[in-house]
Amino acid sequence: MIARLSGAAMRGFLVALVVATPALIVPGASIDSSQATVLVALFAAFMTFVEYSSKSPSIVEFRDAAPFNRLRFIALFLTVFLLSVICKGKTDPTLLTGALTSIGTIVGSSIDFPYSPVRLVVLMLPSNAEPDIVQSVRTAAGLAYLISLTAMTAFLFLVRVLGWPARSGAFNVWVNLPLFDPTAGGDVLHRLNRDARINIALGFLLPFVIPAVVKLAADLLNPISLENPQTLIWTMSAWAFLPASMIMRGIAMQRIAEMIRDQRKRAYANAEGDMLTA
Repeated sequence: MIARLSGAAMRGFLVALVVATPALIVPGASIDSSQATVLVALFAAFMTFVEYSSKSPSIVEFRDAAPFNRLRFIALFLTVFLLSVICKGKTDPTLLTGALTSIGTIVGSSIDFPYSPVRLVVLMLPSNAEPDIVQSVRTAAGLAYLISLTAMTAFLFLVRVLGWPARSGAFNVWVNLPLFDPTAGGDVLHRLNRDARINIALGFLLPFVIPAVVKLAADLLNPISLENPQTLIWTMSAWAFLPASMIMRGIAMQRIAEMIRDQRKRAYANAEGDMLTA
């Protein structure tokens, strides 16, 4: 009980820290923005604490299948933290901010080719955007996209090479997939594979679809302004993290379907063996 509550409190604190990171690092935040950040951080910490302090799951998937959620959290934290450091370097340059800016510029420029996700992000900016803003967006998009690709590659290695989640012990579908009802109808394997394919497809499409939707909406509404550092940080973080998270979820669900299929084959083989020896 105490260990579960302390773990939930630590997770809530870390989630609040991620939310507050841009406001803590980037100078010049307004009072209203700081107050809103504090409220969002407290709410996120409270929801995380409630989720992990209870025995029964509610929303968070793969709660007992480490390190799925830890890997996603590290990817999001690194994206927010590094983009915050780069934005801080515009007013308070240091060797670290300069190095990170150079890395982001190199990565962003290398994958800024026609029809690439980074090119589409740059094109969603207004035609009269300042060159500095365009370069900042390209740098942030390149670094965020690199982190998301690294996280997906690391998780794929965990699944295919290290055998996640089999090495963590027995996998409980109800605890780790609280939003998935195995008794809702239809074969579980078919539904898991279908949901996995949908998540993977959406994950690949979202980096291309989001800039296009924003660009189309800008014709009807006010165009998105990425001049504010915090807006830039959270926009690029969401643009890179959400698709990567969906792809990782799809890979995880495919892996669970494979485990269920293998378990069925073993059960059928054992049943045939018992019939032959009877």
